[in-house]
Amino acid sequence: MTCPYLEYRQETADQQFDTERAYCTAADKFVQPMRADVCNDRYDLSHEAHCEIFREAASGAAAGDAEQDR
Repeated sequence: MTCPYLEYRQETADQQFDTERAYCTAADKFVQPMRADVCNDRYDLSHEAHCEIFREAASGAAAGDAEQDR
């Protein structure tokens, strides 16, 4: 399973890269390859258990869902 906030991008508004880079839409920034390993659940890691960015975004989304249900 892969983190739903992970994307691979080859460019920004003002830069273009030779290869795609890991981009976290929850943090709105490019992330280091080691963080992308967590996002991709590699090496016995889990984005749900080991990524504070995912947990914060997921809890915020869950809170937003609860607000809408009222």
